[in-house]
Parts: sequence; C-alpha cells; structure tokens
Amino acid sequence: MATETDAARDRVLAARAALGAELETLEASARVAVDVPAKIRRSPAKAAAVAGGAAFVVLGGPKRVFRAGKRAVLGQPAPLPDSMLPDEIERTLRALGEDGDKVRGALERDFAAYARQASRDRAGLRTLLLLGVARPLLSAGSRAAAKWLFRTDDESFEGRLAHVRERMKRQTGEDRGASSGAPAEETPGS
Repeated sequence: MATETDAARDRVLAARAALGAELETLEASARVAVDVPAKIRRSPAKAAAVAGGAAFVVLGGPKRVFRAGKRAVLGQPAPLPDSMLPDEIERTLRALGEDGDKVRGALERDFAAYARQASRDRAGLRTLLLLGVARPLLSAGSRAAAKWLFRTDDESFEGRLAHVRERMKRQTGEDRGASSGAPAEETPGS
C-alpha cells in the first residue's frame, strides 16, 4: 500500500513540476510578446512601418490614393453646367411666362433631390464593392501587424525565461525558508 501511495505522490510531484515549468514558459512568452518597447528598439524600421501603415489606413489614405489614381487615368471631371435642365425643358419653362421661375425652382429642387438620392445609391454600391475588396486586404494586413507585434523571438524569450525561473527559485527558496521557521531574505525587484 505504501508503494502505491509513494508512486502516486511521485506522479503528483512530477505533474506539479511540469506545470511549474509550463507556467514559467507561458509567463516568459507572454512577457516577451507584450514587450513592445523592446521590439521597437530591436527593429525601429518595422515598428515605424506598422505605425505608418495604421496611420495611412486610419487617415483615409486608400481613398485618397484611389481618387488620385482615378484622376490620373481618367483626367479631371468636367465642371457642372450653369443650368442642369435639358434644352427642351428650358424652352417649355420660358413659355410659361412669369410663373416659369416658380416652376423652374420646383423642378430644380426635385431634380436636385433625385440627383442626391441617385448619388447615394451609387455610393452605396461603390462602398459595397470596395468593402468586398478592401476588407480582406485590411484584415490580412491587420492580422500580419498583430502577428508581428505579438511574436516572440528566441533571444528575448530565453532571457525572459531565465529571469522568470530565477525569480521562481528565489520565491520557492523563500517559501521553504518561511515554512522551516528561518527568516526569509528580502530580494529587491520581486
């Protein structure tokens, strides 16, 4: 019976040690992943590129580049005419006499409302098409930026892991010293 108990105790102690090692690895990995200032110091060009790309997207850079490209390919849009009504309607309005100004105003207001609504409808379709193309690109870009930001490199990870293991040894030593009745030492920085 004692051998089974000892074996079970040994398995529990081994599992506890493995858990401790995994926790140390997890802590070191998490600390390296969120150590953004160290990443910026190691590769400032990459950090500047990520920040610049984010600023470009946030400030509407893709829309501006698209408009500039459209102007470069298609040229400047033609200016709007003074009167947007066809000649036939203009003649009909002139034939109405004094009430023509009132009719002209009503027609121009109605036509302007129609033009605004049609513009909104076209903008909605254009936005839908752009989102269909831009959303996957932005998603992939933001995923790549997040992956770069939270990645761990071996050198930093090993350093953090050694630091965590050293701290754990000090704490374990303090716990054993406190449980045996010996005074625990004060360690700076823990």
